[in-house]
Amino acid sequence: MVLLRFAPSPTGALHLGGLRTALYNHLFAKKHGGKWILRIEDTDAARYVPTAVDGIRNALAWAGLPYDFGPGMDGPHGPYFQSERLDLYHSYTRRLLESGHAYRCFCSPDKLAATREKLARTGSNATYDKSCLHLTEEEVARRVRAGEKSIVRLNDDNLPDRSSPTDIVFGILRDAHASLPTDPVLLKSDLFPTYHLASVVDDHEMDITHVLRGEEWLPSLPLHPRSVFMSGPQASSRNGDVSVLDFMRRGWEPESVINWLALAGWGVHHENGRASPPGTPSTQPPDSTTLMTASRTQSINLDLSSLTHRRNVLDPAKLAYLNKHHLMRSWQSEQGIAFQARRVHDVVKAAFPHSPYTNVEYITRVISVLQGRITNLHDVPTLAPFFFVELDYELPEAHSMKRGISADDYGKSRTVNHVLRRVILQLESSSPSTQADIAVFLHDACEKTGLKSKVFMTALRHALSGMKAGPSLPEIIDVLGTERTAQRLKLALSAHKTSDSK
Repeated sequence: MVLLRFAPSPTGALHLGGLRTALYNHLFAKKHGGKWILRIEDTDAARYVPTAVDGIRNALAWAGLPYDFGPGMDGPHGPYFQSERLDLYHSYTRRLLESGHAYRCFCSPDKLAATREKLARTGSNATYDKSCLHLTEEEVARRVRAGEKSIVRLNDDNLPDRSSPTDIVFGILRDAHASLPTDPVLLKSDLFPTYHLASVVDDHEMDITHVLRGEEWLPSLPLHPRSVFMSGPQASSRNGDVSVLDFMRRGWEPESVINWLALAGWGVHHENGRASPPGTPSTQPPDSTTLMTASRTQSINLDLSSLTHRRNVLDPAKLAYLNKHHLMRSWQSEQGIAFQARRVHDVVKAAFPHSPYTNVEYITRVISVLQGRITNLHDVPTLAPFFFVELDYELPEAHSMKRGISADDYGKSRTVNHVLRRVILQLESSSPSTQADIAVFLHDACEKTGLKSKVFMTALRHALSGMKAGPSLPEIIDVLGTERTAQRLKLALSAHKTSDSK
């Protein structure tokens, strides 16, 4: 059975690159009828963040990526925290020491630093002089009994011959052993393993068949022979929002983020240094802005050989496009609009804490007239604040709208006051109840003022919203209601009279 693992370190919030790796593990496992594990690599006590594991699990749950085994999902491969598997690492360390594939090093940090500097001055690429490799068994035993601190190093003089490995993404890889530190550390002096020991032991013991990881691990290939390397995304590098938690807090749709990540760097055809078998079908990857539902994303025929070799930058504009269209799809039913209204309810209340117009039913009506303008659900308060609070006609945009009407049309014979009085009078006498009725009502009111339609509508929009862009006037009046619309027009009339008297 195909078995993969996603193995983050709990040193902080999960970032988009990690979420993309988890996504590809999930998709690859589903494609091949396999499973995947969430394994927590918590052997770096100095960098451990107590809340990080819950944050990782919450991010995966938000993204709709349920793992098969891991914390809270016991299975045959546990425990799933490396800090709970120390006895296993110690057992393998003993076997490596006994076979001569590893040795104890007693050098102090100061001595190691001095050795590195000395080797660098001579032009050597080595990072250690292997002095402790030549200690006798008796000397090592004596120093251990005396309580001297030591680490355990891999003996890279005693490595097996191995042909160049072939990676699914990058093809045939050259041996990068020369780029590794001399005799890498396997076990630290605190008896915790390094990543190089723990990850390989766990992959072996858990029967992991494939490892998907970022290309930054390519140089350590000789230490991690099962890896499949992916070019990692540099996500939103212009604003620094690379944490999944940032995207959750800022209101991005999980379907959109997963859609965005699934398509990042996908669609490159290359042979990876080997010929494809005759008759091999070509998998056509989707376009980078293809809109995919959660179910469609889950059923992607993921072809790792079509991933780019280059690091790819995630384009925030593509996320905005995908997010807007995922929202529009969710608004095709009244239930979908109501669901989104419930989601954004707390955001609206926080933006307008003293407004009486922040209940879910009212927000549902607001979303109904804002649908095509919303890119992110958290845009609702900024796109149409006039639905929730009364206007300040002294704001720059409201002033700009007023200046947009010519002086002649603002003359004493055809003032905005005339427009507002006419609409107030007709509203109080007719009270149109539908958007269609309101549109007819406004057309009739415009004709009775004798003003150009553009002037009439601009004056009315200025009074009702104070914003140049936004829903149509019938939509605004329909959401506000005729009574509140009349009240706002009276407020605007009063503000305009005050302005004229100055």
